[in-house]
Amino acid sequence: MKIDEIDIRILQELKKNARLSMRELGKKINLSPPSVAERVRRLEDQGVIEGYTVSINRKKLGFAIDCLMEVSIKNGEYQRFQQYIESHSRMVFCYRITGESCYMVKLSVVSLKEIEDFINEVCTFAKTVSRIVISEVKPKPNAEWQLPILQNGK
Repeated sequence: MKIDEIDIRILQELKKNARLSMRELGKKINLSPPSVAERVRRLEDQGVIEGYTVSINRKKLGFAIDCLMEVSIKNGEYQRFQQYIESHSRMVFCYRITGESCYMVKLSVVSLKEIEDFINEVCTFAKTVSRIVISEVKPKPNAEWQLPILQNGK
């Protein structure tokens, strides 16, 4: 798959605002709307663009506490944990990681009781280490980024 400078500019603009119309996107990168649409469709078809999302402020919905949790699986119960966490309503993300723990999970909850309930539910097949998030440093929405293919000069 060949990605050129125009594709990268499209990705950068969509990263800033995925709701841009093809016309608006075309204006930003000096390309006609049909050409932009064709390139975006190709990037989608090739799996470079996996989807479009909305960013939700969970705190405004009442989820006042974020908790990062390291999870270490006991007795090889990986499948049991994965089935449990996939359907957990407070899970924001779950990554399989290297190191002493097996997973890193982020929960957004209303109360500390929900964290305690989570720990109690998984304690038979996993050990947890919890950390409450005090604040978050977010990247600037318009911060420029480069893809590795450009950094390597390819």
